[in-house]
Amino acid sequence: MATRSVLCIDTGNGQIRWRRDFPYKDYRMHRDNDVASATPTVDADGVVVVWSTPDQLLMLAFDLNGKPMWERDLGPYKGLHGSASSPIIDDDVVILANDQMHPKRMARYLPKNASMVPGKSFLIAVDRMTGKTRWKVPRHTELAGYATPCVRRVDGGRSEVIFTGTAHGITSVDLATGKVNWEIDDVFASRTVGSPQLHGELVFASHGAGLAGQRFVAVRPKRVGNIIKPEVAYEITRSVPLVPSFVVKDGLLFLLADSGIMTCVDAPTGEMHWRERIGGESYSSPVWVDNRLYCVSKRGEVVVIAAEKTYKPLARIQLGEKCFSVPAVAGGVMFFRTQSRLFSLGGKAAD
Repeated sequence: MATRSVLCIDTGNGQIRWRRDFPYKDYRMHRDNDVASATPTVDADGVVVVWSTPDQLLMLAFDLNGKPMWERDLGPYKGLHGSASSPIIDDDVVILANDQMHPKRMARYLPKNASMVPGKSFLIAVDRMTGKTRWKVPRHTELAGYATPCVRRVDGGRSEVIFTGTAHGITSVDLATGKVNWEIDDVFASRTVGSPQLHGELVFASHGAGLAGQRFVAVRPKRVGNIIKPEVAYEITRSVPLVPSFVVKDGLLFLLADSGIMTCVDAPTGEMHWRERIGGESYSSPVWVDNRLYCVSKRGEVVVIAAEKTYKPLARIQLGEKCFSVPAVAGGVMFFRTQSRLFSLGGKAAD
């Protein structure tokens, strides 16, 4: 049997502080996916991890010393390419999107005797310290989704969680109660992978198929009396990201397409400032540090460009092997995870 692991690594010297291993049986997934695609989420109390197999979608919590806190079996997972949606922590809950696959949508890729029973899709929030369900929202099942949700602060100090998916488009769920606040369900015809982002009152999201994005939308949740009616403020259909998520900073929106083409637009209006091919194909999302964007190609080339209205390339760095993950930044250090290595690159980052 194969093994999947959770490791805690000392950021100062790279030594492993603790490790927890979990055996599993190999199963079919996309050639570029693996069991570690979902990113762990961390807070002052520890770490929460999500694993999936066809038999089990498992959520695990450990304290900072690696001691198990709780475990939740969320049922079987049905997805031709495997899973990837990551949990997030906000306030005192852990939130996860679980959009699974309807086999009829992928029938031509399945064996002739494959079951046509759809997976059971839902959105869920569990108590951070116990793992007990706070709320659970059923979802229609079409295509497996891979987007990680985000939290939006609204009037009155309330918080809503923004989810994206093929069947439901963009959905707002009240963080405290699980009530659906609003939804715009006619914006996506295919798979959602990149995570939604926010700017002011706008919600950004995209969808696509194969190796390319097809449509990016900026949605405005417009209030009409006591009802919220979301509307598309603008859209982009050229060089749209499918897998990479977006970066919004200082009124600028940066879109890195899977093909390696980056577009910079005005975030409130969608007015384009520039579009350039910056490098090779990418799964990794760009990250913003000290007015620079760091973009990693599948081949492991890090391209650094200025996060400005004018295109300005700054540097190219070779990691030496394939890289599909997003760099992490903490304490003035940038961490890159490649196929077989974890790199720690120093340099003081901006606050």
